[in-house]
Order: sequence, then structure tokens, then C-alpha cells
Amino acid sequence: MSKPEFFATPGYGETQSENMHYSQAVRIGDRVETSGQGGWDDGFEFPETLEEEIVRAFDNVERTLRAAGSSWADVVHVNSYHVLGDDSFDDHNRVMVEQFRKRMGERKPIWTESGVTALGHPKMRVEIRVTAVDQGIADD
Repeated sequence: MSKPEFFATPGYGETQSENMHYSQAVRIGDRVETSGQGGWDDGFEFPETLEEEIVRAFDNVERTLRAAGSSWADVVHVNSYHVLGDDSFDDHNRVMVEQFRKRMGERKPIWTESGVTALGHPKMRVEIRVTAVDQGIADD
């Protein structure tokens, strides 16, 4: 059995590792699991629009996967958590699906989407975590 190897995403992941005592990703053999990634920048600032926040969360998933030696090409499962405001469900879904198509092309991972009342930071409206299984494909 492979030994777990933990990763901190450069920038915000190093801060979270030090301050909050957790890692952004773990690799066990060919499998990578990420912690939930929000739409923050390295200073934990959030964009004003929901669309920008979701896109940045996808960027942060990509950064975290890369730190663990993986990529969107290896993603097999996505969990997303959404703080839903008045009638924002369609906006969340539209941007999520746009990002799936942009980042994974024809690949269609399984997806579990949950509406929640709060996330780990009061400004967060979305959090995304993924499972990836290396396919032997590097995606830069």
C-alpha cells in the first residue's frame, strides 16, 4: 500500500498549512484528493462577482492538483458546495458547467453538488473539491 503524501499549494496553501493545520491535497498512489478550494487569492481576498469567484475556485483546484502532480485531465469526481442567494442556483450551475467544459473538454466526471448555509469563510459562496486518478496524461 502506498504511503500518503501531503501537499500545500504554493501561496495560500502554505498559509493554511501553517495557520489552520491542514493540507490542500493528499496523494496515495495514483489517487489525489483535494481539500475544498475557494475563489480566494493568495491574500484570501474574494472577487465581487459570483462568476469570478467560481472561475478562481477552479483555478485554485488546478493549482492544487498541479502541486500534487495531477491535473484536470485526471479528475474523476467533483464535489461542489454553494451558498445560494435569491434565485442564484442557475447562475452557479451555468458557470460550473462552463468551467467543466473549458477545463475537461469531453471528459465528464461524476459531480455531487450541495447547497449549504455557510462555508469556511464568511465571504465564500462556492467551494470545490475533487478526486483525481492519474491517467498518465500531463496537462500543463
